[in-house]
Amino acid sequence: MVSRIVAEVTADASIVRAVAQRLDQPQRHGLRALPSPLPLVDSIASMFVDVVVEPRDRDLLLAATMRLDDRLEPLLDFDGRSANDLAACAVSDLLDIHAGRVRLVDPRLAIWLHATALPVERARVHARLAQVFRSRGERVDAVWHRARASSREIPGTAGELTRAARELAESGANERAMRLASEAAAHATGVAHDEATAVAGASAMAAGFAADAASRLSGLFPAGAENPRLRSLGALLIAQAHLQGSVPRIDPEMLRPRGDGQDDWHFWTRASALAAVLCAERDDRAGMRSWIEALREGAAKTAAEAELRDPVVALAWVIAGERDVDADARGTGPLTGGMLRALRAAMDGDIDTGLRLLAAGESGIGAEIDPFVAGFERSPLVGAYRVIVQVLLLMWSGDIATARTTLMRASLDLPIVVPFAGLGAVIARRLDLAVLGHLGPFARSLTATLPPAMRIDDLVDRGIEAFLAGSVEQAAAFMRLWRDAGAPQTTLSVPGLEEAVLVGDHGPSHRRRLEPPGISLAQDLRARMLSCSDEEWRNERDTIIASARTLPSPFTRGRVEAMIGSRCVITGDIARAREHLEAARSLLEVSGAAAWASAVSVRLARLHADAEGRDAGADPLATSRRIWEPMLTTRELEVAMLTVAGSSNRDIAESLHVSVRTVEVHLGRVFSKLRVRTRVELTVLAHRIGPYV
Repeated sequence: MVSRIVAEVTADASIVRAVAQRLDQPQRHGLRALPSPLPLVDSIASMFVDVVVEPRDRDLLLAATMRLDDRLEPLLDFDGRSANDLAACAVSDLLDIHAGRVRLVDPRLAIWLHATALPVERARVHARLAQVFRSRGERVDAVWHRARASSREIPGTAGELTRAARELAESGANERAMRLASEAAAHATGVAHDEATAVAGASAMAAGFAADAASRLSGLFPAGAENPRLRSLGALLIAQAHLQGSVPRIDPEMLRPRGDGQDDWHFWTRASALAAVLCAERDDRAGMRSWIEALREGAAKTAAEAELRDPVVALAWVIAGERDVDADARGTGPLTGGMLRALRAAMDGDIDTGLRLLAAGESGIGAEIDPFVAGFERSPLVGAYRVIVQVLLLMWSGDIATARTTLMRASLDLPIVVPFAGLGAVIARRLDLAVLGHLGPFARSLTATLPPAMRIDDLVDRGIEAFLAGSVEQAAAFMRLWRDAGAPQTTLSVPGLEEAVLVGDHGPSHRRRLEPPGISLAQDLRARMLSCSDEEWRNERDTIIASARTLPSPFTRGRVEAMIGSRCVITGDIARAREHLEAARSLLEVSGAAAWASAVSVRLARLHADAEGRDAGADPLATSRRIWEPMLTTRELEVAMLTVAGSSNRDIAESLHVSVRTVEVHLGRVFSKLRVRTRVELTVLAHRIGPYV
């Protein structure tokens, strides 16, 4: 939204804020299109208060802002002067004429012109433009300006504008398509009105304006004409799923076509396919299965099993975490073709091939039709899906800096928070944390654009921020809360804080995560390091180190190397610890994860400080508690920590209201699990852990 305002009012922060304050919340959050032109604010009005323009020149300037494009020739026909004459006229300094195009030098002038022009002035200019384009044989522009000039409905304009809007939508110009179709709907009645509304709503959703799409398309249900109603069903489901956080709970049978028309069945089938994937994104397997059954029925009636049903079912199951369902199915075009193949390649460990597949689809060479999103292959929404997968693959490959830059650039033009149930906002937060160590304006602004129904579970984010700031115990507390809540996470794997607590792979809330083999291996190595005793570590250390060297991602390997370094410190192997921590820092710097690299640098500095006999400043007992928690029962941990603090067995028994014999039993189990023989060894171990983990 901010980038759009900047494009029209320049990067003056005070004006951008003033304009944004005049917008409603859906517009500020990108859920509705911005008004065109933007509202006039005092700071813009004051810029042109002394501007005096002759009527002819004022009409010229208005015409320059009212057309559907910025070609020079139609404006010359409108004004009657030559290009040279315009370059020398009284308002020449307000016009930028170059290479057959003309626009206002200062886009804020357009806002002032429209706000100060009377309705009769705007209608007159539109009427003259309609005549110009009619004489030039440019029917769509002529019909558009004729409709805009009229204060009454002109039903004859609707069909032409609707057809033009469909063509614009197929070329990817969805915002312009929405404008034309909305104008058509304003002049139409009956079926023509429903058809125009369907195009306007679908174009709005393809552009990412979910609130616009929902408000327009909901009026077609249940009383709209069947064909436009079914044509728009998929877009309405996408809009409502984004706004409400879940796919509407409706029986697909209630919406199925009443007759045998192939077009109607095609639209219903495609809507079922979209609903199945939307349910998969939100981990609604029951809903997904229901819509897949509807998809199977529709595909059988339209003979679309191979081109639509099979690849969509495969895509839905991949997103739901089951990559082996219909593993051989593949579609064509950007989603069921390139995106599905890219995800599969990455999950097989070939991330580079996945990125090449996405790049090939983006090039436009040999562009294919995707029956899943036919007609919208070039839309911003489909582009957003492709970018999210691209960024995900870049993260999996360990290129954190490029992933963040790619996502930031895409956010200026694409609705990147819509795909995969808001995954783009989750990724943006993790990337900001990896680079900055805290949530920056980029991640915060994307989070703010999510509808209220779509909430971010930020316990992991808080844990990462605390961990990188050196507050290890606070980080562990956040991660324990997250684990107690069922460890909620996205199916498409996003880096978390696996260093803090051990998370089991069981329980009703567990979801299979889709990730490359290297990410899974790293998670296994971290879990082994968190759960093993010192003795087990000595036995497994070389195997873990060798496995870590096979990790292809510098970001993933850097984090594992940092954990290896910490475990080496705990067991007193300082030279090896320094080696692994230095390797971790280098790998994390290469990946662009500056905040993670900085956190490792702090550990190295503490290691150096300890070597010189200085206090490292950490709380060893708090850190020991975190390290031992996965290995000991609650009572064993209490006994261990009281022992380390210097309490006798009798003192501990009184404190915990148990017998001395019970304390002895618990302490014996602690010694066994931690591979120590005496209270002194336990105390030494506890104080050795703290400064480095």
